[in-house]
Amino acid sequence: MLSLVDLATIVAIALACALAVGGLGLVVLRLARGASMRLQLFVVVVSAILSVTLGMIAASGAMYISGHDLVVMFSVTAASALVSIGMALVLGRAFTRNSNRLRMLARALGDGERLDAQPRRTDTTEFAGLAAELAATSERLAQARDEVAAMDASRRQLVAWISHDLRTPLAGLRAMAEALEDDLAADPQRFHRQMRSQVDHLSAMVDDLFELSKITSGTLVLDLEPLSLYDLASDAVAELGTLARSRDLTLLAPEGGDLMVVGDHRELARVVGNLLMNAIQHSPSGGVISVVTSTASDGDVVLSVQDSGGGIPEEDLARIFEPGWRATSARTPQQEWGRSPGAGLGLAIVRGIVEAHGGSVGVATVAGGCRFDVRLPGHEPA
Repeated sequence: MLSLVDLATIVAIALACALAVGGLGLVVLRLARGASMRLQLFVVVVSAILSVTLGMIAASGAMYISGHDLVVMFSVTAASALVSIGMALVLGRAFTRNSNRLRMLARALGDGERLDAQPRRTDTTEFAGLAAELAATSERLAQARDEVAAMDASRRQLVAWISHDLRTPLAGLRAMAEALEDDLAADPQRFHRQMRSQVDHLSAMVDDLFELSKITSGTLVLDLEPLSLYDLASDAVAELGTLARSRDLTLLAPEGGDLMVVGDHRELARVVGNLLMNAIQHSPSGGVISVVTSTASDGDVVLSVQDSGGGIPEEDLARIFEPGWRATSARTPQQEWGRSPGAGLGLAIVRGIVEAHGGSVGVATVAGGCRFDVRLPGHEPA
């Protein structure tokens, strides 16, 4: 049986050999820090084997082990070393394979491709997690690119429509101005009225563009105060009543109790006005437009505007609030009042203002037309 002194001596010798070989291994790893992980893993395994071997040689000399026993010990150590090196090479190969796969996934991500990172049987938990995270990032980036592409296409279409809508009244103004200048106008007063109407139309379009730019840039400033939704709707109905009657339309004001919201009076009045103008433009002669206010089950207040415009196709419902989007021929307003039907900004402005107030706006096709529902957080008077 070994004495404590002999045991301490053997431990000290083994520790000294391990420290010496470990220090040498750290130096080699530092020099090879730019090398592959397979090589660095090989250095670690070889350092461990050399540490054990050197410790055994030093300890055997102190313990006076026989040559036969020493051969047995070295044979066992050599076999273990070969197995360890083989396992290290296999593990290093698997690590390299996974690293190469991650590099290919990262390159594909940089090229804008959608990644398919289905876990493989040979993947470790860490590599499978990294691959899944890269795939999720790729999906988010692809969705963002699709959204940007859609917004860019919508913006180009909007610019084209606005250019057309600006050229049309400008061409009319130029023609009427030249007719007046050359004394060719049979009714100068009528020409003056038409020119004023065209100028008002251009001014309204510029106002819409300015409002939409504030909404999209996040610079819309709201002057919040308690407001009566009933008063907002009633005022808008009264303001547009003459226009509705001129088109043989019946405009029904809201009925029932007063509902309160906190909002900007000017902006919310614009919301109601835009919805009513949209309904007037798309309803045929003899149609009915109704405005209803109600309270939802969650406490929100709801303003509904229903028209008689024939409804909206299901495939178009998702696009109706996009800037510049215009309905199909079934709901395209006729060019009246001496001007074009507009640049398609009214509903986009409605959505932007409502969302700035913490609300939402939706549209649904109903019998004979469609209904727009504006939901806003309710307000209980103090």
